[in-house]
Amino acid sequence: MIYYFSGTGNSYAAAKKLAAGLGEDLMDIAVAVQEGNYEHTLTAGERLGFVFPVYAWAPPKAVTEFVKNLELYYSGDPYIFAVCTCGSSAGRTMDLFEKALEENGLVLDSGFSLVMPDNCITLFEVDSDEEVAEKFETAEKTLNHIIRAIKLGWSDFFRVKRGKFSGVLTKVVNPLFAMGAMKTKPFYVTDDCISCGLCEKICTSGCIELTAGRPVWTADTCNMCLACINRCPAKAIQYGKKTAKRGRYVHPIYQTKENGEMTE
Repeated sequence: MIYYFSGTGNSYAAAKKLAAGLGEDLMDIAVAVQEGNYEHTLTAGERLGFVFPVYAWAPPKAVTEFVKNLELYYSGDPYIFAVCTCGSSAGRTMDLFEKALEENGLVLDSGFSLVMPDNCITLFEVDSDEEVAEKFETAEKTLNHIIRAIKLGWSDFFRVKRGKFSGVLTKVVNPLFAMGAMKTKPFYVTDDCISCGLCEKICTSGCIELTAGRPVWTADTCNMCLACINRCPAKAIQYGKKTAKRGRYVHPIYQTKENGEMTE
């Protein structure tokens, strides 16, 4: 079983390739949380994987909370791996994820980082088309190496690009991000909204509701996955004052039709 968390498709695309290469099933963490589905029975030889993005050099809180509450039933010692997708570096993300596993009595056998296009348009401009293509090409090769390592059952094996000042970024910057950047108040919708309802369907926090055909954020904070703003087909959702002038990023695996229905 591979559990994944994804807002704009990077982690889902990675998880899907891993699942195909390893012969494992997929489960969306956001869906599992909303349905209260925290139980899983591992069959003999079944691997347990987690694929998730890096948010400000740490794993999303939704992921670590899910892991801490996961109820697993198994015999023997299951092989557990994790892959975190990041724009450039992961900081101490894997250390925090490993700690969450340990709190649930689980041991992480291998961990990897995977550089993918950045989607944090609340802070930065999106990558250029050339940068996106280059990252996709490198990621494909990296995923093949990861699949091979997992198939070989390499234990205590970690290939994570922490980057410079990883400790400071994770311990100092991430808490500041959690305190301020996860607030939903700066979200707003413009008159370009076509009332397709896609934002409500894909919100990983389940906190968007359509009122009179327009999205309303019903909670003070959210996962800040940025699915709503990046995947809006009309570019009608904004966050603060800067996103109107920035591009949008959606992995090709999360394309949309004109009526807003997901194709994947």
